[in-house]
Amino acid sequence: MRKPQIIDRSRDLAFMQQALALAAEGAALGEVPVGAVLVQDGHVLGRGFNRPISGRDPSAHAEMVAIRAAATALDNYRLPGSTLYVTLEPCSMCAGLIVHARIARVVYGASEPKAGVVHSRGQFFTQDFLNHRVLVEGGVLAEECSALLSAFFKSRRA
Repeated sequence: MRKPQIIDRSRDLAFMQQALALAAEGAALGEVPVGAVLVQDGHVLGRGFNRPISGRDPSAHAEMVAIRAAATALDNYRLPGSTLYVTLEPCSMCAGLIVHARIARVVYGASEPKAGVVHSRGQFFTQDFLNHRVLVEGGVLAEECSALLSAFFKSRRA
């Protein structure tokens, strides 16, 4: 059994900054700017940004890319004790993956009022049928995460 996680706010900010940099990288490629970093014991195991367009893969959300990279790096599909930093509230597909991967904690930036299932459109991680509990914290660097998304969609409409 793993020891309980001690939450370090300065570490949360630093890893969310990394996720924001990845989101900007995705935006430069024309992808919706969402970035994710998966961390365990202070070490980055996986990184990703949205790439469903460039990868021609509807499942290639930032969370999915980062979790796949981490699972490959650890040679294990379970990632207990890890924290996922993501710039946007996860959708249902990603929330399901987070549970199946046994990720301990999710830290996200901006809320996703249309498809976010952590708080916005439901509270997926609190469902009784789940066999794994995920700790969640939202709103970390929310303004910066929202600003990046808003600027991206504003430029697309122009």
